Amino acid sequence: MKIIECPRDAMQGLHNFIPTDQKVTYLNQLLKVGFDTIDFGSFVSAKAIPQMRDTAEVLEKLDLSGTSSKLLAIVANVRGAEDACRYEQIDYLGFPLSISETFQQRNTNKSIAEALNVVNAIQELCARYHKKQVVYISMGFGNPYGDPYDVEVVEKFTDILTTLRVEIISLADTIGVSEPGQIEYLFKTLIKKFPAVEFGAHLHSNPKTSLEKIEAAYNSGCQRFDGAIKGFGGCPMAKDELVGNMATETILSFLDSKKAGLQLNREEFENALLMAESVFGI
Repeated sequence: MKIIECPRDAMQGLHNFIPTDQKVTYLNQLLKVGFDTIDFGSFVSAKAIPQMRDTAEVLEKLDLSGTSSKLLAIVANVRGAEDACRYEQIDYLGFPLSISETFQQRNTNKSIAEALNVVNAIQELCARYHKKQVVYISMGFGNPYGDPYDVEVVEKFTDILTTLRVEIISLADTIGVSEPGQIEYLFKTLIKKFPAVEFGAHLHSNPKTSLEKIEAAYNSGCQRFDGAIKGFGGCPMAKDELVGNMATETILSFLDSKKAGLQLNREEFENALLMAESVFGI
């Protein structure tokens, strides 16, 4: 089981800018924990996501000498992908592909058709620079805009992505509407039909319903979980009353109960929990 810690998602919607050195200190602490991947920043418009305007500077200051964690950066267009590919330290490029036409326009200022062309272009860049693309199917469990949605739509987009040679797909519940039965059906169906794909869960949720969603994904074969310490974050481009990310500590607690054998440094994780309080001002 892979755990992806997402400080980028936790930070990106905050109004107050987190100083670069404070970001670096927090990320360096997370790198000591042993997460499979750290979703650390994004190469996107500073106007759209001002909190991430220092991603390149942050990256150059990270201490990667003693970590097993890989780095993931979010990109929203080909230019951002080209910028990210300049850095050998980055292993994964993440692209948000929405199956809601409305949200795709709001999030990346592109139609779905245009976004799929970007996915294809990013795949070519990844092949050239020895990186991998992670595509997030956002609004993957429904949307508030009245755009068409059912589980067959998710399957259709997964099929398209496999033809573009995408190997990692994360099902994203952008607004926290997923239910255990729906999660179970999607993961079981997609994993069976697309066995070469690594499927993950990026679920936003009310804390009261987090555990049942984690359990449904786990029991259905989910191979990677995205979380954020203390459940901070959400997508600022949704412009809706959003619930937060899944709390990493809740995910770990559940996986520990299943004896999942996570190889994490728990002392360093506790240190990260304490540090998060100052980073996020709680």
